[in-house]
Amino acid sequence: MTALYARLPGSPMAKRVMIALGALVLAVIAYLIVAANFMPSASAEPIMPARAAALVEATSGDEADDVRAVGDRAKLINAAMPFDKAPVLAARAFVIPVADDLDHRRALLCLTQAVYYEAGFEPIEGRRAVAQVVLNRTKHPAFPKSVCGVVYQRNSTPVCQFSFVCDGSLDRRPEAGAWHVAQQVAAAALAGFVEREVGAATHYHADYVAPRWAPLLAKTTKIGAHIFYRWPGAWGMPAAFTGRYIGEPRDPATMRPLILRQSDDAPIGVEDVIAQGPVTDGTLLKRAPNDVGGLLDTTKGWTLNIPMPGESDSASRRIAEQERAAAPTPVHTAAQNDAAPQTRVIASR
Repeated sequence: MTALYARLPGSPMAKRVMIALGALVLAVIAYLIVAANFMPSASAEPIMPARAAALVEATSGDEADDVRAVGDRAKLINAAMPFDKAPVLAARAFVIPVADDLDHRRALLCLTQAVYYEAGFEPIEGRRAVAQVVLNRTKHPAFPKSVCGVVYQRNSTPVCQFSFVCDGSLDRRPEAGAWHVAQQVAAAALAGFVEREVGAATHYHADYVAPRWAPLLAKTTKIGAHIFYRWPGAWGMPAAFTGRYIGEPRDPATMRPLILRQSDDAPIGVEDVIAQGPVTDGTLLKRAPNDVGGLLDTTKGWTLNIPMPGESDSASRRIAEQERAAAPTPVHTAAQNDAAPQTRVIASR
């Protein structure tokens, strides 16, 4: 310090002033560094209704699938975007009692589908994280209040909230082992398991795409190939998750989007669709004009029972085998040829 003092120009008073100013500047710089790292972020700032509406539109509207880049360039963009500095606060547990048989079975199917088709071959933490995002959404004001409602949100639009709902994935037979694990993950989540690492995340995307909406949200963590986000400000904090679960009013089978085609394979327009209904919750089911199929009477609690991928001993197979074993040697008589055909419908409740 003495050597520095000797080298400074001017009178002794000027030197003391310069040293004092330098110390003050250093103190301010040190304070700013500490503040940037330890002071609370803007995570508690309230979100005004207009901004909330804009965020919902950007992340779930018709432009939600717009991307800035894909592939390696997207990975660079995603890596350059910093993680939010606010602490990741775990969500509250979500529980559907197994005693609520119909709601639990429907929620389990929808959540299993989301886990399998969105993250079926991700690390187990990644599969749990996807389940947590679905359940987080059911409790946030911006989303439907049922598990199947969240999974199948915007199922009749070109941009579904979960891409597997609209891209034909549901028509492909799942791999039995991965499906079984997804079902276990979903069952644990519905029994109260919380994946703490994603906190209050309500959005995610694969690291090889860079959606335009990503910078609007708070980046919280990365698990496997997925990057997770929460709403910004107070809207993304646990206190904002005030939604009340309403159960599962619709059978998932009625929520799958219909692929509508005309005879020349041109897509049918909205004006060509005949709306018929209601279906349990009063919504209208869109049908093609030549669709004469029926629905199960879900008001009595009946749901379609589709065997899981690993169930080779299905009810329909057993019935077919029993009928073949009991069938007499064919004798073609006029009475038999005139008999009305019989049809079996397998359903469970």
